[in-house]
Amino acid sequence: MKILIATEKPFAPAAVECMRSEIQKGGHEIVLLEKYTDKSELLSAVAAVDALIVRSDKIDAEVFDAAKQLKIVVRAGAGYDNIDLEAATKHGVVVENTPGQNANAVAELVFGLLVFAVRNFYNGKSGTELQGKNIGLLAFGNVGKNVARIAKGFGLEVYAYDAFCPADVIEQAGVHAVANQDELFATCDIVSLHIPATPETRQSINYELVNKMRKGGILINTARKEIIDEAGLLKLLTERSDIKYITDIKPDADKAFAALEGQYFSTPKKMGAQTAEANLNAGVAATRQINAFFADGCKKFQVNK
Repeated sequence: MKILIATEKPFAPAAVECMRSEIQKGGHEIVLLEKYTDKSELLSAVAAVDALIVRSDKIDAEVFDAAKQLKIVVRAGAGYDNIDLEAATKHGVVVENTPGQNANAVAELVFGLLVFAVRNFYNGKSGTELQGKNIGLLAFGNVGKNVARIAKGFGLEVYAYDAFCPADVIEQAGVHAVANQDELFATCDIVSLHIPATPETRQSINYELVNKMRKGGILINTARKEIIDEAGLLKLLTERSDIKYITDIKPDADKAFAALEGQYFSTPKKMGAQTAEANLNAGVAATRQINAFFADGCKKFQVNK
């Protein structure tokens, strides 16, 4: 079988070599397409391969139409909204992700950004400490659990809401479960977002919800840009100079947010999974899942069921 690794933003060289080794162990052939600049390159590369590994590359209906032999696509990461699941299913292609492989990297970034925010973006003025404050986690999946673990080390009280995670599971992790996201925002000094972009969550973080936060609240988004109602959040930040918004996903209205001095910070590009460890973990996990799929039909991480 031919396995294509197609990445506009490549894996680290060390990760690629480990992935190559895993693919060869499975008796398959690796094909590399890195730093491509035109979609036509991707369409040409997928034409004769059986499996595809991507990062944030957009895999739409046109790609599936071109990939006549394709049987499986694995997104090396947790989110998979860059892949057209309906088109994949129509073409009989299994789509998988690699949940948990980037979780610690994202969680550590949350606290790097938080310390930066509470110290007034290192502008030399007196800031505050995290210890003793309440942090709320909107979703309690792999990333949320890692954020909770680190938060306890900072002396934070941790709260969480997850529509798909039972309250007793949250409580067993030593985290306070709340009844809904409204209560989470009203209870916490800091809210960290870890929800996917779905029809239900898109633009759900809006004026009314964030306005429930306490004075001096911090909203941090290392999840997806689409979950933020940018117009509503901008309006709120204009009205409430006490609230800060920090993210590793540059919003469409970046210039408007940046004009709110002392209230906003975004990294130049998405940074959550940008560690050597996460890069390696996600890439190797993707190759192992493909090997398992071809060896015995394993579809444990399929997302287009």
